[in-house]
Amino acid sequence: MDTFRVAIVGAGFGGIGLAVLLKRAGISHVLLDKGAEVGGTWRDNTYPGAACDVPSHLYSFSFERWTGWTRRFAEQPEILDYLRHCVDEYGLEPRLDTEVRSAVFEDGRWLLDTSSGPVAAEVLVSACGQLNRPAVPDLPGLEGFEGKVFHSARWDHEHDVTGRKVAVVGTGASAIQFVPHLAAKAARLDVYQRSATWIIPKPDRLYGPLARRVYSALPLLQDLDRLRTYLLLESRAFGFVRHPALLKPIEHSYRRRLRKEVADPELRRKLLPDHPLGCKRVLISDDYLPALQRPNVDLVTDPIREVRRNGVVTGDGAFREADTIVLGTGFRSTEFLAPMRVTGRDGLTLDKAWADGAEAHLGMTVHGFPNLYLLYGPNTNLGHSSIVYMLESQFRYILGCLQIDGVLEVRKETQNAFNKNLQERMRRTVWDAGCRSWYQTEDGKHVNNWPSFTFAYRRATRRPDPRDFSVG
Repeated sequence: MDTFRVAIVGAGFGGIGLAVLLKRAGISHVLLDKGAEVGGTWRDNTYPGAACDVPSHLYSFSFERWTGWTRRFAEQPEILDYLRHCVDEYGLEPRLDTEVRSAVFEDGRWLLDTSSGPVAAEVLVSACGQLNRPAVPDLPGLEGFEGKVFHSARWDHEHDVTGRKVAVVGTGASAIQFVPHLAAKAARLDVYQRSATWIIPKPDRLYGPLARRVYSALPLLQDLDRLRTYLLLESRAFGFVRHPALLKPIEHSYRRRLRKEVADPELRRKLLPDHPLGCKRVLISDDYLPALQRPNVDLVTDPIREVRRNGVVTGDGAFREADTIVLGTGFRSTEFLAPMRVTGRDGLTLDKAWADGAEAHLGMTVHGFPNLYLLYGPNTNLGHSSIVYMLESQFRYILGCLQIDGVLEVRKETQNAFNKNLQERMRRTVWDAGCRSWYQTEDGKHVNNWPSFTFAYRRATRRPDPRDFSVG
């Protein structure tokens, strides 16, 4: 059995970044991933138009600047290339095509059952993230549909939609990017919307060869742009986590945009959200609204009653023919480590510990699971800034924990106090303004977002406090 100090599950931004720092520190580790290559979310989501909604200079590691970005908001192929570059640059050797089926804490170490054989490690780090398991809606009759069905995170590139009748289910962050591409090719495109979402302009621009050469020759310029971007995005947190009324001007701006850009009053009505801006994920796009106004596109707001072999029936009884269904229905974001079965001290499973919704101290450590750390775990998602910044805060914290001798387990009272305070703060945020979103469990518990500023999280994770742990 192969034995390491640290085993990391997941080779996306989190797993790759931590592996780089562990290698720098000379700490033995293994990086495991079920996929055929690295990249995580940016390996899986290859749908047309896939891009990041955080500017590229901030959506990258502070220790590995990249001057190759060709635009301000990087698209999926470039982000994946960046992650491949990090793996090559630092000589990482991830074990790919290796699914971790279960992890059990036994005799002071973690024993992993993987598709490539058993692995043992003193410390287990989950870098699976929150957006890795596609959510497939329970639509009556979907299994009997005779055409092509696929989820946006499992895009079928062999299926040409040119001239086809396509139904898109969902209008979230992925759909808003691929719908314009489908609209340009499909003979007919019906977009099924459950609820409207606030959309803000996308201030994208190209970085031409000259700009890239300047950034390469003068790295300080990229650092300054990174800082400027960070401060701009961080200022938005005032509206999300402190004073939601500050977001009202953005709502008014969207209403003006609808009046200016959407001629049909009925379509404008369908596109106007019924919840405060920020309560659900805010989307950015310049081409979604024009796409919905193409003559071959219809935005459908009646709920889907059933799927038939050749189309979709809505609640009003209308039947719309389709030969392709694309599910833009997001991810099972509140399940975190699933389907991997994790068993901690005294046979406690993570499923049981999280029966009432996932929670962890600082989003990283869970009572009953010694030497287990989560990257991008519960309550570390953001609505305003870069997850990579949050991940780097977590890297430092985990490295600090590795410097403490012994087996560390967060104290129950520490975890309870942290999460009690977190849920109280959540009630003051825009995410608790009455809407339902993927930020919450079915019973309404907030398990995804961080209810404060990113610099506050960095301060809280500056170094681990030994008093927060029992040390075995």
